[in-house]
Amino acid sequence: MTNKVYINNTSKFLPNEPIENDEMELILGMVDGKPSRYKNIILRQNGIKKRYYVINKEGDIVYSNAEITANAIRNLESNGFNIKDIEVLSCGTTMADQLAPSHASMVHGELKNRPIEVVSPTGICCSSMYALKYGFLSVMSGLSKNAVCTGSEVISTLLRANKYAKEVDCKKDLEKNPILAFEKGFLRWMLSDAAGAMLLEDEPNRDGISLRIDWIETVSYANEMETCMYVGCEKLENGDIKGWREFDPDIWLEQSIFSVKQDVKLLKDNIIYLWTTKLEEILKRKNINTKTDIDYLLPHYSSMFFGQKLYEGLKEQGIEIEIEKWFTNLSYVGNVASASIYVMLDELFHSGRLKKGERIMLLVPESARFSYAYAQLTVV
Repeated sequence: MTNKVYINNTSKFLPNEPIENDEMELILGMVDGKPSRYKNIILRQNGIKKRYYVINKEGDIVYSNAEITANAIRNLESNGFNIKDIEVLSCGTTMADQLAPSHASMVHGELKNRPIEVVSPTGICCSSMYALKYGFLSVMSGLSKNAVCTGSEVISTLLRANKYAKEVDCKKDLEKNPILAFEKGFLRWMLSDAAGAMLLEDEPNRDGISLRIDWIETVSYANEMETCMYVGCEKLENGDIKGWREFDPDIWLEQSIFSVKQDVKLLKDNIIYLWTTKLEEILKRKNINTKTDIDYLLPHYSSMFFGQKLYEGLKEQGIEIEIEKWFTNLSYVGNVASASIYVMLDELFHSGRLKKGERIMLLVPESARFSYAYAQLTVV
């Protein structure tokens, strides 16, 4: 026997005050003391106007990843739920505050509730969907009555100019162009910090709405695709990855090994095609009519540029989903990777717009080595 699983509450935690575009370099700093060549171009394309950092405007790091995640979880508390009720804690993130212990263990330590099951799915944007699927399967199987799932990111601390200073100095010594490579500078203007959480239970809310999880599917194309987005390694000319442990410690700084990098051409050529091809297969297999069976589409994308590309890619696959059904808060929350889908759903869940019987589709791509997650929810 399997249980039905309901999202009975959602929450988010956005650290500090929102950061406008013209404030970004004041907080992150200028590489080599010079304004970025690419910043304004990238910001025009991504359409992001505001974002959040754990770094405040005085330059202090105010929160850790574990702390913002714990704060999002505390925001789930209500008259019917306390953090001491949590049975399973499933936390997805791109990078924890440390290599070990796991992210979920550190979040559990912040909560100080009681001994419970914890799990930390790895990945980048899809890590939070893996966390959601773990919680979903736990409750559905009857192994637990509830699960709290999270997606969170703290990336701003890795985007500060001082993280690239050693590489710039080394290139000057070698009389090379000291300008940071586009692949390393690109993501400085794309990413930001936030955390989101969901409460999953085996019974719907008695008052108000719940979101029944109908299904969750994930897929990886790493069997055929090279690495596209990466941290703590270098991509070699043959497409292989050389991990940080294979480099001498001096090289970690000289080549900014721990900076966030992206193979932009590989991203542009493949991210939409693989995403929509798999979606077309899922829709056909599940006999979903996009005109009548989808009321809200929540697609996570890093840039409004890719939002338009997704719309065009869907049309090429014969998938018609009216733009009026699309919901995103990218422009005023920012691209928070694994947290994005949680923060989007939280806004919609608490908007007062949802009506019972409506269906919501979640679409989450991950460019790391091209993974994708898809889910359908029904308002009950």
